Amino acid sequence: MTVGWHEQALLAGRRQALACMALAPWAASAQATPRSGDASAVLRVGPGHTLRTPAAAAAVATDGAVVEIEAGTYPGDAAVWLQDRLTLRAVGGRVSLPAAGRAAEGKATWVLRGGHFDIEGIDFSGSRVSARNGAGIRLERGQARVRDCRFIDNQNGILTSNFADVELDVLHCEFGHNGHGDGQSHNLYAGSIGRLRVQGSWFHHAREGHLIKSRAAHTEVRYSLLADGDGGQASYELEFPSGGVAIVVGNLIEQAPTTRNPHLVSYGVEGYGERANRLVLAHNSLFDRRPGGIFLRVAPGEVEVQCVNNLLLGTGAAGPWLGDEAQGNYRISAGDLQADARGEPRLRPRAYARGRAMPLSADLRPMRQYRHAAQTVPLARAPRDPGAFQAQRG
Repeated sequence: MTVGWHEQALLAGRRQALACMALAPWAASAQATPRSGDASAVLRVGPGHTLRTPAAAAAVATDGAVVEIEAGTYPGDAAVWLQDRLTLRAVGGRVSLPAAGRAAEGKATWVLRGGHFDIEGIDFSGSRVSARNGAGIRLERGQARVRDCRFIDNQNGILTSNFADVELDVLHCEFGHNGHGDGQSHNLYAGSIGRLRVQGSWFHHAREGHLIKSRAAHTEVRYSLLADGDGGQASYELEFPSGGVAIVVGNLIEQAPTTRNPHLVSYGVEGYGERANRLVLAHNSLFDRRPGGIFLRVAPGEVEVQCVNNLLLGTGAAGPWLGDEAQGNYRISAGDLQADARGEPRLRPRAYARGRAMPLSADLRPMRQYRHAAQTVPLARAPRDPGAFQAQRG
């Protein structure tokens, strides 16, 4: 293939309204608006209001407040948010926060160091600091739900701390062209936190770093597109350097020919901690456009690996876990696939792997599938085909 499947999918258009989209059961708690201590605490931000910028709201918002930011561009408006139970959302369109050379505490456009944050409809771009790890969002303490946001051209899209009680949910977001270029900064970098959950999001064009790097004790990546894109120079598409529990279900993971590292998915290469170490790859489409790439790298150690119902496209090595048809993993050729009107790569009617998915437990069985750009749609029935996309049937 000379053009990646996600480039074809761009012809189907950009993101659409997401407000009414249902989420998978695991995201239900994250979907709810944080509890408000004061139902009247709605702060309106914009040129026509008393609070003209988000940073002005950060200085006065109380716990439980809802901060509604009027659509527009707020250059250089860096802020530290310390509140508990805070909602930050764009109204009337998208909100753009170009860093313009400024960073809160020399770290990020927004630093979150409070309780429960709910962030929606914000675009973060251009964050750069002298430490080479400037982020759109730096999550230091608390729990954050980030939905329908974009992180473009930062040194890190999102960067977290290493506290075990920190949790991050990323839903229907786009990450692209992030990284300093030294391999130490990434599109999304979760430190040694308690939990990272990603759903329905699009990761592409990381600069030398990874599309997703997670040291979280528990990570879930579902129904997302991790494809570096033509000319992309990312390293790993997905890395879990410290092991932990990693559940990877229903994703299209595609390595570009110009990648800086031959591995698509890497697990445990920096050693395993005392916590549980389990890697699950289920119903993923793994496309290797780099000649001689490696689909999966797992470091030796006390780890449980389960790979079921994955499709492998490319000449790379499958390894002992993915090269097992008894578990519904199939190596395919480009001729086994066809793109529908949206550019989604489904198995052709006569493809050998079609209809050969193995049954899975409810927690690993896909309930939705990715739709470009950064959306998901529900599956009408249990999946029958390996891979991230189910073939259309009457």
